[in-house]
Amino acid sequence: MVKIAVAGGSGNIAQEVIDAILATKKHQILILSRKDAVDGVSPGTTWIKVNYEDPDQLTEALQGVDTVLSFIVAHSDPGSVAQKKLIDASVKAGVRRFAPSEWASSTFEHMPFYAGKADVREYLEKLNKDKKVLEYSLFQPGLLINYLTYPYKSTNHIKPIATPFDFENRRALILEGSETSRITLTTAQDLANVVARAVDYEGEWPLVGGVKGGEVTLGGLIAIGEQIRGGPFKVERLNADDLKAGVIKASWKPPVVHPAFTPEQADTFASTITSGLLLGFAVEALNVSDEWNELLPDYKFTGIEEFLGEAWRNKP
Repeated sequence: MVKIAVAGGSGNIAQEVIDAILATKKHQILILSRKDAVDGVSPGTTWIKVNYEDPDQLTEALQGVDTVLSFIVAHSDPGSVAQKKLIDASVKAGVRRFAPSEWASSTFEHMPFYAGKADVREYLEKLNKDKKVLEYSLFQPGLLINYLTYPYKSTNHIKPIATPFDFENRRALILEGSETSRITLTTAQDLANVVARAVDYEGEWPLVGGVKGGEVTLGGLIAIGEQIRGGPFKVERLNADDLKAGVIKASWKPPVVHPAFTPEQADTFASTITSGLLLGFAVEALNVSDEWNELLPDYKFTGIEEFLGEAWRNKP
């Protein structure tokens, strides 16, 4: 049994991971948060309110911790200050393993909303430049396929998020000419189970930790949607120059509805996120490698058609 600290542990993905680790009945979990304890957090955890501006208090909170899993939301951490201080405190406290707040893409091309993740990658790389100070892995599942069940929930904790692939209304937005670009889709449940197994993994964590549920082209994903939803999708193909300018020339735009965003931020970021995702999809930023699949060969991932077929069964 080891002690695991989860920073930003009240978040949606974090709670899925916490539940998976608790299900093993092996480890102690500390939830680190800048907030007071909230209702609805998984039982069997210890909540610690931390101040990321107080290195000594943060280091004290991490005493005896083996692994730190960070889910600090990038836009709530300007300059990645909190996450960098968490890394420093982890080193001072003698933490063995660290997972930065990745949980998405392999690269961040065209996606400025992920800039903080790139900053933390660079910080960790410099930390281990001369010798390994902290073992870490970049957990990358691509796009969580659970978002494609919007507006219906398909996990215990993750709230649905609209994407350019709108299965409910049988429509999609893509960059023109990107139908053959590939994307990785992984269920949140599989990601959480992999992290729970990674905590127990006896070997060294891979620096790049791809978690690959399934891979499909954008055109193939639309075809799957048409088959599952029983009719053609209205596909709008957008111009790259417009998207780079943050202009969405389409009949609709995915709304940004997420607990990490205020309504004002959601409205501001809607075009930025949509254009960034479409451009990112086109360059396969959301197509990831499969390091954890290789290290955990006995784990069976849920297939794309299997998951979406079941999720949309009997839906209007």
